[in-house]
Amino acid sequence: MSIDFNLYLITDRKLIADRCTLIAAVKEALKGGVRAVQLREKDMGTRDLLRLAYKMRKLTGEYGARLFINDRFDIALAAGADGVHLTQGSMPVKAVRRAVKKKLLIGVSVHSMKEAVDAEKGGADFITMGPVYRTPSKAKYGPPAGSGALKKVCGKIKIPVFALGGIKSGRIGEVREAGAHGAAMISEILGAGSIREKTEEIINLLINIEGEDE
Repeated sequence: MSIDFNLYLITDRKLIADRCTLIAAVKEALKGGVRAVQLREKDMGTRDLLRLAYKMRKLTGEYGARLFINDRFDIALAAGADGVHLTQGSMPVKAVRRAVKKKLLIGVSVHSMKEAVDAEKGGADFITMGPVYRTPSKAKYGPPAGSGALKKVCGKIKIPVFALGGIKSGRIGEVREAGAHGAAMISEILGAGSIREKTEEIINLLINIEGEDE
């Protein structure tokens, strides 16, 4: 399995709770062109999360999209997901790689050069680096790293790097220029008035910038 996507949608059902279900929201993003979804509902119990993972696997499968499960590689395996996404509080990537072998892709959230290097050495297939820009959801990780730090990590790491944290449509060019393979987004997509249109806009930006780089 390869990292054949450059827009990585991370879920947060609380962002859309007053408008629609998470499944309906993700379906709109898939219609807009998203081809990788991380199911990240950290407050859900194991059984509820597994039930949702089954539904999400069916939906993403209909659109030929990758499905990743945050932290829980057991649920990723049980639901037939494509991968698991680890945090710095998860089991070490090396241990997870040993357990799942090549059955799952592994993404890892990192916040520094050291964490990025460790993730790559441990067997990660890609990383999300952030927060690149200021965003309330990542405030606990301290000041944003900025595009300069992102560029250094991209220059050092050989696996794909996705910029995360405060990534808006207008910043796609900057993070791609820094060397990012793509962008990981939550609120920019799920908080949009039209999820499908916003997704299409971002996909077009990523494609156009990629074309300019070739």
